[in-house]
Amino acid sequence: MATTPQQVTTIYPVIAPRLPAATVDYSQQYQDQFTNILRLYFNTIDNFVAQLNANASVVMSNLRVPYGAFSSNVTQTTTANTATLMTMNTTDFSSNVTLNSSNITVEYAGIYNLQFSAQLENSDNAPQDVYIWLRQNGVDITGSTGVVGMEARKNVSDPSHDIKGRNYFLTMNARDNVSIHWSATQNTVSIPFYAASGSPTKPSTQSVVATLTFVSALPT
Repeated sequence: MATTPQQVTTIYPVIAPRLPAATVDYSQQYQDQFTNILRLYFNTIDNFVAQLNANASVVMSNLRVPYGAFSSNVTQTTTANTATLMTMNTTDFSSNVTLNSSNITVEYAGIYNLQFSAQLENSDNAPQDVYIWLRQNGVDITGSTGVVGMEARKNVSDPSHDIKGRNYFLTMNARDNVSIHWSATQNTVSIPFYAASGSPTKPSTQSVVATLTFVSALPT
């Protein structure tokens, strides 16, 4: 009888066999035993691969890897030289990764890849610097700070613009969270949301975009 998707519940892992210790002298019995163990092992591998091939669509359709994609549709400002949380108010996609007060929280332990970008703007007549870094469970992550140099505005009605992004691997335990923080040398620097515009027609610009995706289980 053909296996239906509803019948596929478990794919058992392949476990390497324990091979018998070799004899000092040649032994036909040992060779037969050794060969039989390897034959059974290779048969197990063949069956495992066949099961994967036969049910590839079922395996893939039931594969659930934690991920989250979040963004902000509001303009964000800061006070000069003050640590400020980058806020996000939109969950675009989510599976066992959630947004809680702009903290990205994971349900399961693992190594995760955080990628984010921020739309920056400087309305000052002088260049300014922006610092962006990460906190895990409220604690600054050593080595995570990036420095962005913003050019002076082009004129009084046309500020300078830039978009900066980074990606970072994180070791996270269940219910850990990560947040993105920034500061600027003047409050003339902001992280703006831009509405859709014309000539040519362009969609809106989220002020902050962040994704967190599961990469691997924690090393054992």
